[in-house]
Amino acid sequence: MKVDWNPDKNAENQTKHGLSFEAASELFSSGRDYLEIFDDVHSEDEDRFIAIGLVHWGVVVIVWTERDEDTVWNISARRATPREHAMYQRYLEQRHDR
Repeated sequence: MKVDWNPDKNAENQTKHGLSFEAASELFSSGRDYLEIFDDVHSEDEDRFIAIGLVHWGVVVIVWTERDEDTVWNISARRATPREHAMYQRYLEQRHDR
């Protein structure tokens, strides 16, 4: 799977959230499980998804869409809030209990 993004948006994201799309994209290539949520509210023009998962330095939230079957397009990325971190932990616990 290829992960891509707008370079200007990446620079803006780094300034706003202190996180580059390069670093956040580790989520998609790490092989670790992550929580994926369909973003109903922001999917009028395109299907958008929210991914919450662990990268090497912590839990992140990535908003993304698919450009084609093999390309994920990063829209934004940031560190997870405590609430989102708890959602991710519950997700992992539920997966483990299966």
